Amino acid sequence: MNEDLKVNLSGLPRDYLDAGAAENVSAAVSSQVPVIEPEPELVVNPWDIVLCTSGTLISCENAVVVLIIFHNPSLRAPMFLLIGSLALADLLAGIGLIINFVFAYLLQSEATKLVTIGLIVASFSASVCSLLAITVDRYLSLYYALTYHSERTVTFTYVMLIMLWGTSICLGLLPIMGWNCLRDESTCSVIRPLTKNNAAILSVSFLFMFALMLQLYVQICKIVMRHAHQIALQHHFLATSHYVTTRKGVSTLAIILGTFAACWMPFTLYSLIADYTYPSIYTYATLLPATYNSIINPVIYAFRNQEIQKALCLICCGCIPSSLSQRARSPSDV
Repeated sequence: MNEDLKVNLSGLPRDYLDAGAAENVSAAVSSQVPVIEPEPELVVNPWDIVLCTSGTLISCENAVVVLIIFHNPSLRAPMFLLIGSLALADLLAGIGLIINFVFAYLLQSEATKLVTIGLIVASFSASVCSLLAITVDRYLSLYYALTYHSERTVTFTYVMLIMLWGTSICLGLLPIMGWNCLRDESTCSVIRPLTKNNAAILSVSFLFMFALMLQLYVQICKIVMRHAHQIALQHHFLATSHYVTTRKGVSTLAIILGTFAACWMPFTLYSLIADYTYPSIYTYATLLPATYNSIINPVIYAFRNQEIQKALCLICCGCIPSSLSQRARSPSDV
């Protein structure tokens, strides 16, 4: 049919009707088509990347120590059991840092937050407790030198391991069992979802263990100096040789304790005085050195040990260097 025969019954101009129809059609179409909003970009905190990188390095380094001790039957003395406990705790701490990064950006939920913080608290607590146990073992090995290698020492070592891991696991379970600040933001500490009281207990416990380690290392220094003096008299060493040997042993102990304090003391003190209202950059800046302690621990306690060096050389190249097989233990090897 010809368009000229169409009748305009409304009495309105045809151009007006065409414009109105177009608006109605566009409105109907827009109401039916869903609006697609752009997805928000994933912004990653650089501090979290650094923590995840530290966790990766911690995991790789301590996994080597755990494998060496686990697969070498000769490394079953109390000292190696405690070093293995330290390496295992640091390994779990590194894994916890990696999992925390993954969960924070990919699988955010209350359950993942609680599990992650529980793993991190338990592993770092076990690491610090293992350091204290190693210090106790070193003191006993020097103070009871004649009776140290006995069955009672092995039993005491197992008791220490059970106690330190049991305590650490209990501390890690506290946030999961309900002691967290997910329901009350005002009770949060610098590490969410840990409560301020929980963080205070952890910090005070650390200060107490640090005081014990300091006292034990002072006693160890006295014993080392006395032993070095006795050896010098028996073998008619020169006074300068005795002085150098003693100074080396005391310096080693000072480095061990100083490194531990430098890594953990900033975060410990900050956790006592700060809360969730403080800028997060301060939390990252004090927490990062604490993670470095788990990187340094294998170097101080494992890779400096002659037996572990031998086992590592056997794994890597299938032989033991003559410098290791002929090396004699000195009073400085504490």
